[in-house]
Amino acid sequence: MRHRGTLTEVADTHSGMTESKLNDLRSAGIPVHLIYGNHDAASVLTRRLSLPPNVRVHSTRAAETKEVPGVPAVVHGRGFPNRAVPENLLPEYPPPVAGRFNVGLLHTSLSGAPGHDTYAPCALRDLVQKGYDYWALGHVHQPQVLAERPWVVYAGNTQGRHIRESGARGCRLVTVSDSLDVVSAEHRALDVVRWDAVQVDVAGVDHEPAVLAQVGDALRHASRETDGRLLAARITLTGATPLHDRLRRDLPRLRAECIAQAQLAGGDGVWIEEVEVATAPVVDPEALAQRDDLTRVVLASLHAAREQRLEVPAEVDVLLKVLPGELRAAVDDELTDTHRAALLDDVRAIVLDALATRTGGAP
Repeated sequence: MRHRGTLTEVADTHSGMTESKLNDLRSAGIPVHLIYGNHDAASVLTRRLSLPPNVRVHSTRAAETKEVPGVPAVVHGRGFPNRAVPENLLPEYPPPVAGRFNVGLLHTSLSGAPGHDTYAPCALRDLVQKGYDYWALGHVHQPQVLAERPWVVYAGNTQGRHIRESGARGCRLVTVSDSLDVVSAEHRALDVVRWDAVQVDVAGVDHEPAVLAQVGDALRHASRETDGRLLAARITLTGATPLHDRLRRDLPRLRAECIAQAQLAGGDGVWIEEVEVATAPVVDPEALAQRDDLTRVVLASLHAAREQRLEVPAEVDVLLKVLPGELRAAVDDELTDTHRAALLDDVRAIVLDALATRTGGAP
């Protein structure tokens, strides 16, 4: 919190806020309140770091309240003593201090978050009822506002680390009135690299230069949205196109062509992380179904599978639970309803393509 009545909240930095950055805040007269989370608690490095005097580290043994110098605000928080904290820490947090803007710092998975281990679990309603004015939560990297009365916020991490952490990353700049009410809580981008999953719909496109032109247009648009940052893009081609076979057959060459388009779109400011082909062949399933009984049964099964909700088998769930949280996040992401439906679409496209090829082309 600054003297002008604003609070800068940066959560879940994974020890990424270096001493130089903390000194920058010190030079600007900004105090820092810090709690250790599951990664920091397990790190020998963080225990040996020399922190500037503007950094106030909250205890890992008990929740404690610290005054913010120069402004009517207090910060309540407790760090993790160990990597695994399965118990709810909220009951030990002190009551709000009257006549102060009360900020709560807590590293928590709340009632559970996909791709994250359960740490310091608690319910959102319990945070709301605690009586604090603002909750700054860590652990979940996706920026999100869970409530506004009071504000309960995951600021997310300050830099996306991979394609699953796309979009702007940074902090919340919170403005507080003289009556200690939150006036605004604006997201401020701090990332230096912006990840973006760039979807390019090439449905009906029947020659490759047109596909590449669309890729270039999509990259130019995505690059303009980064506000001068490096764009790290994953390109995914979608839609039913006569080029389906050709695009899937020679991915290395397609990737090279997309890199060339990236150079034209943004020079060194655009980096291609991956190129995926999620297109489908141009096939008439109804005409194919007239060919023979076996083909008709296969197509009917594909249609029925598409209409059903895809469940993860219990055996797979058991295996997932033994994976480390960071590794499981990637697997969980691939097993979401959206991705499983996309996987089924891929299988359907492969089967349809094989059936059409058997007849010498699409009917």
